[in-house]
Formats: sequence, structure tokens, C-alpha cells
Amino acid sequence: MEGQAKGLLKLINEKGIHRNTKFLAIASGKGGVGKTNFAVNLAYILANDFDKKVLLIDADMGMANVHILVNVNTKKTLKDILNGERIEDIIFTTRNFDVLPGFSGIDAINEIDDSAVYKLVQNLNDISENYDFVLIDTSAGIDNKVISFIRASSKTYVLTTPEPTAIMDAYALIKSMKKLYDYSNFKIVVNMVKNEDEGIETFERLRSSIKKFLDIDVQLAGVIPLTKNLQKTVKKKQIISEVYPSDKFVLHLKKIAASEVGEPAPEIKEGFWDRVVSFLRKEG
Repeated sequence: MEGQAKGLLKLINEKGIHRNTKFLAIASGKGGVGKTNFAVNLAYILANDFDKKVLLIDADMGMANVHILVNVNTKKTLKDILNGERIEDIIFTTRNFDVLPGFSGIDAINEIDDSAVYKLVQNLNDISENYDFVLIDTSAGIDNKVISFIRASSKTYVLTTPEPTAIMDAYALIKSMKKLYDYSNFKIVVNMVKNEDEGIETFERLRSSIKKFLDIDVQLAGVIPLTKNLQKTVKKKQIISEVYPSDKFVLHLKKIAASEVGEPAPEIKEGFWDRVVSFLRKEG
């Protein structure tokens, strides 16, 4: 894996393709932590709340599902680019942002020759000038099919949940990228939290291990609650940011987006029952 990734990076560098500071990778140590849902809603918020031109790339080769979450049927995917199709003919627009759909069926990047991968990266590099942000929804874990995307990104959002296995796998992802490629541009998102305290505690545990063993001082991008509206919209193939713009999940994600674009974060107000629970916790 390391040799293949280094070869691709050397190929890219030799051809003069440089890092684009607008590229943001979205990754996780394991599946099931809400990574793709985070990516789709971040793209929606950047495009609709902050008026940014956004391209969302589904780079989760093998389990591509961005098109499912946005409820758009597409016949052409990244795979067609490798077969000679124009990238402009593959991208589709939905809810004011563009999507480059991924594909399933290729088990390893070794099955794609370097010239095809270079052509894909060249095409992405060329069209990136049309966007303020290019979000890359990568595969969960360390996948040699998308490592080059993570390494080329100016920042990587790593998602985890409070579950011990998710924390451990997020640490393993960061450790691998640091040890193998000296990549350390990570921001942590703690997803599916019961409350903010749980999210902060989860982050501090992860941050402590990363600082102690990897000498990286990662930052917290935000904590995001799991809400009933989120579960409802996912089942209906809806985007929660579009249907429930005042949901807590959406408001916390808007804070992350605001920080990314350098604008003031929207105020998140506690509801009545939230305050009751908070008061009870303090009294206890």
C-alpha cells in the first residue's frame, strides 16, 4: 500500500499538480459514524447558507452512496471518467451544489493503471478552480484507493462517535497517516452525541492519546447530536439541512461550516427541556 501511494504521489508531483487549499477530505476510522451524511449536509450548508460554490466527490470506492442520500439516480460515475468520459458530463447538480458520484466494483487501486489515476487527478485539478470548496467523502479506514486524496487535502475532518471502537479506529487512522506519510492536518468531529459534555469528553480522550503518542495537537471542529429528525430524513432520503434547518444537528454543523469559511457562527439556543435537563444535572 505504501509503495503504491508513494508512486502515485510521485506521479502527481512530476506532472505539476499541486495541492489545492480548497480541498477538504472527510474520513473516519470505521463505518457507521455518519461520515457521508456529514459530508452531504456540509456541502448543502456551504452552498445554501454561505453562498459557496461546492463540489462533493464520492470517493468511497466500493460503497459509494452519496447519490442515495441526495435521492438522485445517476448512470455515470467516477468509473466512466477512467473509461474516457468527460468529468463535466459525470457531475450532476442538486440543491445548489455539485456531486461527482462514486462507484462500486473495483477492489483495489492496483487494478487501475497509473495513467488512468493521473488522468482522474488531472481532471479534478482542472475543474477545482471553479469551486470554493471541494469536499471528498473518502472510504472508512486506511484505504489505499483514496489515500492520495487525503494527503493532497489541506485539511481532513475525522469523524468519530463516543463508542470506544470508533475512538480507537479514529486514532488508528490518524496514527497511520502520521507515521506513514507525516500528514497531520486533522480536525475532529464527534458525531451522534447525547449531549455536549459527552462530545467534549470523547474528544479529550482522543486528543490526549494523539498528543501523547503522536505529538500532534488536534483541534475539535465540533460535536454533533443524533436527533430524531436526522434518523427520519435519512430513511426518507432527504437532507436534514434542507427539511429541518433549525434542527440541533443542523445548527451544530452550521457552526463548523461558519468556522471553515471564517464567518461568525450562528447562535445555538437551548430549548426549554434542554434547560430543565441542564438544571437537573447541576442540582444532582
